[in-house]
Amino acid sequence: MDSTVVVGAGPAGLTAAYELARRGHPCEVFEADRVVGGISRTEERDGWRFDIGGHRFFTKVSRVEDFWNEILGEDDFLLRPRMSRIHYKGRFYDYPLKASNALLNLGVLESLRCVGSYAWARIRPPADQSTFEGWVAARFGRRLYGIFFKTYTEKVWGVPAASIQADWAAQRIRNLSLGRAIADALTPGRNRKEVTSLIEEFRYPKLGPGMMWEACADRVRERGSTVHLGTRVERIRRHRGRLAVTVRQDEGGATHPDGGSATREVYCDDLISSMPLDALIRAFGPDVPDAVAEAAAGLRHRDFLTVALVVPERFSFPDNWVYIHSPEVRLGRVQNYGSWSPYLVQAGRTCLGLEYFVNEGDDLWRAPDDDLVAFGTRELEQLGLVTPGSVQRGYVVRMPKAYPVYDAGYAGNVEVLRKYLDVEWPEIHPVGRNGMHRYNNQDHSMLTAMLTVENIVDGARHDVWDVNVDAEYHEERADRKRAASATGRDAPVLLPDAPASA
Repeated sequence: MDSTVVVGAGPAGLTAAYELARRGHPCEVFEADRVVGGISRTEERDGWRFDIGGHRFFTKVSRVEDFWNEILGEDDFLLRPRMSRIHYKGRFYDYPLKASNALLNLGVLESLRCVGSYAWARIRPPADQSTFEGWVAARFGRRLYGIFFKTYTEKVWGVPAASIQADWAAQRIRNLSLGRAIADALTPGRNRKEVTSLIEEFRYPKLGPGMMWEACADRVRERGSTVHLGTRVERIRRHRGRLAVTVRQDEGGATHPDGGSATREVYCDDLISSMPLDALIRAFGPDVPDAVAEAAAGLRHRDFLTVALVVPERFSFPDNWVYIHSPEVRLGRVQNYGSWSPYLVQAGRTCLGLEYFVNEGDDLWRAPDDDLVAFGTRELEQLGLVTPGSVQRGYVVRMPKAYPVYDAGYAGNVEVLRKYLDVEWPEIHPVGRNGMHRYNNQDHSMLTAMLTVENIVDGARHDVWDVNVDAEYHEERADRKRAASATGRDAPVLLPDAPASA
């Protein structure tokens, strides 16, 4: 029987392992982290559980829905209302943004300025609407653009908003402009069917998304496969017609309880990889062609850290998360874990997850945990979301390579690597967000793994790179199709002159 190695125990890797195992093809899974789930993990500290980024379990892919239901029972899911808002200068604004609500909250004087800015944009629209800045300013005016779009976007991606192409805005703010919103407010019911609606509720594992992947890893083991945590792939080569994969078990890792570092070589016929695409190429060693090495070096990621703060329940809010648009703080978004599930928090208290979009190695990333807890506490107090002295304890979770960055060269670089793998390493199969360097949602990442297993076991010929290219935006109810150039949800494409800061 052919053997398979799976690299990564996130949604894509564990889905592949489970699909293989239930078809009678046990495999070995190697995960560099000490926890399964990737960015869909749930971190646990002192009885508190933290969702890293917030994961709504909603999909239009029926086989993914069936997979979730097979792993967890109905009693393991909660049905949660979808609610997110924007926080700016002490006020909450509807999200998705409703211009009428925004103008009411801003007050008469600022609203008049915003309307005037919009009127000027209609008379003299931005000459270049191929950028995020130009596209949004043309539809809302520069004043509303500066308040509700510029700051948060720059926090997330770490580059000027003028460096991001308009595709992202067109995806996220479809069929909405200030003029249309005002017309809708003055004539209730008219044209409202044209504005894209979003899902109003979603399912959520009661112990967080990691509950799904912890259970999936258990099922994989029960079916004869092995999941190695704290184990990273260091080298991939060929040996006598098979793949030879060198893995290193970190000191004190789960499969080596006596501690120490252990290196071994594993042989397989196929390798399913959800490790970062650039790291996969580096694992081939120094002999890859220069053009391939350069393409791999050109792929970049945005990193992510969460500062989880325990506060009294009175500081809870109904939102799943709140976007922080205030430019005076570095905080990008605040999760309220109690609004996701009461099982994530403890009686009389809730936990607020402060999310910072960073680059690995920058000042926040390197700061000691205690300093980050103090920093996050000050920012939360500065915003007025808690009163001084309310934070009882705090925890820090760092997540490297959370978001692939889509700069001007990313598509060409990925294409170079894809062709190289197709020709030189056809037995290696990239899947998932980092494995394919695409901003796939959890369900789309899972689907790439499912189709890959069919290719390996059944001899199917699915092109997994087509997944999510023409898919609808995953929370929309309207029957609209994505452009063929789409990169996935919330994934901006940067213009050629974007600074290399992300």
